[in-house]
Amino acid sequence: MDNQSETRDFLATRRAKITPEQAGLPVYGGNRRVPGLRRGEVAMLAGVSVEYYTRLERGNLSGVSEGVLEALARALQLDEAEQAHLFDLARAASTSRKPTRRRPAAQPVRASVQFTLDAITAAPAFVRNGRMDIVAANQLGYALYSEMYVSPVRPANHARFIFLDDRAHGFYPDWERAANDTVAILRTEAGRDPYDRGLTDLIGELSTRSEEFRTRWAAHNVRQHYTGRKHLRHPVVGDLHLMFEALDLAADAGLSLLVYTAEPGSTTEDAVRLLASWAATQRSETQRAETEQPAAATRSGPAPRRQ
Repeated sequence: MDNQSETRDFLATRRAKITPEQAGLPVYGGNRRVPGLRRGEVAMLAGVSVEYYTRLERGNLSGVSEGVLEALARALQLDEAEQAHLFDLARAASTSRKPTRRRPAAQPVRASVQFTLDAITAAPAFVRNGRMDIVAANQLGYALYSEMYVSPVRPANHARFIFLDDRAHGFYPDWERAANDTVAILRTEAGRDPYDRGLTDLIGELSTRSEEFRTRWAAHNVRQHYTGRKHLRHPVVGDLHLMFEALDLAADAGLSLLVYTAEPGSTTEDAVRLLASWAATQRSETQRAETEQPAAATRSGPAPRRQ
């Protein structure tokens, strides 16, 4: 992705969100041609010249000091996620340009990470990368997102499910919020790692196939996704109101462990227990089918040859 255009559009959309009144500036007359602050007003608030800010908003963040970035973040009233995104864009601009690369196919997580997942037996848990692929999960994690695994495309991907699978509208009661959060997370990752070809391919696919995605992508919103609540509607156990925590795996750059928990004594806790029972039944049936299939083939022997 082009760092200059990303920077230009990000700064322009943030500027458009701040009114003079919100910035504490006097307003003279009612004929303003821009929806938010003018470039000169942002420059004044950040303590830089209009010419310098114009250069920044044209996408040139190379060599910009942390002090200027912090002043710019204050002038535009950026939240924590937006400020981090601005610093990511500046970092990418100051790095020697590298060719866009394709990451290797997703590999299984380390054995100890899978053991950790499997040791979590009372809560859905999974490991996700920055592109929102599920790269590993425990039994409850796979059961929770069973709708996502109906599609044969692997690895299962949250963004692809939300925008390209009709099941997502039933699975997420507040689909609009889920869609907005998903795009904001991908935009954050794009700023953090603009040379990830896998992410670029995913964004290209979603932009081509989904108007809903294209509209949200153009907004340049970003989000950090470390804790919160989710409302899901599972086809087997019904409504689930879950809390989640996301932890970065220090030894595996780009991977995060997410664990979903239910409030003790809640109906969701009962539903999670039911989900665990259903998952165990499904697993037993699969294992039985895999065991019986070769046994049946042995009993029947090779098919008779036609004369």
